[in-house]
Amino acid sequence: MKSGTHITTIIPALNEECSIGKVIAAIPEWVDEVVVVDNGSTDCTAQVAASAGATVIAEPRRGYGQACQQGLAQVTESDVIVFLDGDYSDYPDEMDRLVDPILSGKADMVVGSRTLRSNPRDALTPQQRAGNRFACALIHLFWRTRYTDLGPFRAISRPALDLLDLQDKDFGWTVEMQVKASQRGLKVREVPVRYRRRIGHSKISGTIKGTLLAGTKIIYVILSAMIGQRFAKSSGI
Repeated sequence: MKSGTHITTIIPALNEECSIGKVIAAIPEWVDEVVVVDNGSTDCTAQVAASAGATVIAEPRRGYGQACQQGLAQVTESDVIVFLDGDYSDYPDEMDRLVDPILSGKADMVVGSRTLRSNPRDALTPQQRAGNRFACALIHLFWRTRYTDLGPFRAISRPALDLLDLQDKDFGWTVEMQVKASQRGLKVREVPVRYRRRIGHSKISGTIKGTLLAGTKIIYVILSAMIGQRFAKSSGI
């Protein structure tokens, strides 16, 4: 617990047995609960996570958003939720940078930006950098909210998260969160965070198919939200 606030970390994981133990070990002691959602792993991810002290939830239906939603469904008491990848590319020890602005009332959601810290070229692939720039430009164009990254390392208060009513089951989860936060006028901040090359092989940016699917879904989520908002305004909803 930090400043009397109950904090939970949710980690979606798929075949991360080589990294998940390192991730859990680096999480600050003030985090009250670490939830690892095993998204259909065929290795020992679940066993390693449980041995490291995490609560492990099985979600065989594949999808990043699906795993996050299943984790949230099991968390009932937390005041702040931190989302973190299980591949050891993020630095869990920097979690206070995301949580503290929420605890002080300065933000409802804080996104860890990999591009605001030193040169991200060492860790982000060219397609990740290009996709981030394009998606963030669209969000700024439509909602005037300036983001620099769609990074997975982020914290949000539980009331704010419930207000967003997120629906995406896969690649669009993070961008849907940022778009809806802009639409609903939440207090949003970005903070610079470090980022390193992940352990193992990426299921998304590591393949051409994964990159295309993720990029298409992200653009679809943004354009759908824009069209839906304009339709609601024109209909007086």
